[in-house]
Amino acid sequence: MELKFTKMHGLGNDFVVFDFTEHVIALSETQASHIADRHFGVGCDQILIVERSTRDDIDFKYRILNADGSEVGQCGNGARCFVRYVHEKGLSDKNPITVETSTGQMVLFEDEATNLVTVDMGAPRFEPMDIPLKAARRQPKYHLEHGDERITFSALSMGNPHAVLIVDDIGSAPVLELGASLECHSLFPERANIGFMKINDRADISLRVFERGAGETIACGSGTCAAVVAGIQDGLLDNKVIAHLTAGDLTIEWQGEGHSVMMTGAAETSFEGVLKL
Repeated sequence: MELKFTKMHGLGNDFVVFDFTEHVIALSETQASHIADRHFGVGCDQILIVERSTRDDIDFKYRILNADGSEVGQCGNGARCFVRYVHEKGLSDKNPITVETSTGQMVLFEDEATNLVTVDMGAPRFEPMDIPLKAARRQPKYHLEHGDERITFSALSMGNPHAVLIVDDIGSAPVLELGASLECHSLFPERANIGFMKINDRADISLRVFERGAGETIACGSGTCAAVVAGIQDGLLDNKVIAHLTAGDLTIEWQGEGHSVMMTGAAETSFEGVLKL
């Protein structure tokens, strides 16, 4: 089987994008992980799939497969690439467009003047059952034991589960070791994305994220939204924040509980090709 694909990235968080609007193809976890493999496949952090929605009020269905083949319900950097792909391929001239994922809906807007894309990421959820998190009740901060250390973190869902830790030094933060351990901690029944945030001032943060099923990526859109929301909830950040990631910046705006998180950043096409499965 041969499949046409487009390679894209949002701040270096890279994706292989497929158009399945005409013929839906069910990729197995083995096939997806092969595509994502950087030595034997195309190579990517995640696979994005464009499908037609079954609803009249939604333009497209947006599916996301991790590098290990598992399916997830949200990817913010991927969402920006999604709307650019749809417009570049002539699948829709609507702007904004609405998409459905396995965990909700999003509104995506491409600003031709700035060449940036804004994504309405929806409202964050904080109840443990919605994250999901094994906790008896919602709390401002949660704690877990990691060896001899007690870890304090915020937890919320941006359509996928996030834990956010505040660190003093973003460069020396134990992202790989601690991120890998916390991702699969028993507190997170569906695993979690682990964010390490340094607060530079009330409108400026630095961030690294260990993504579930992918490891540390050089940019994570939903993780950036989660970090900013956590900082605002703690009273440490203003409602509009610039987030510095390894490969570039995102702007995040959130007006508080019940409101959507708005994320603005770049989306780029790298190349196209055909692969054999």
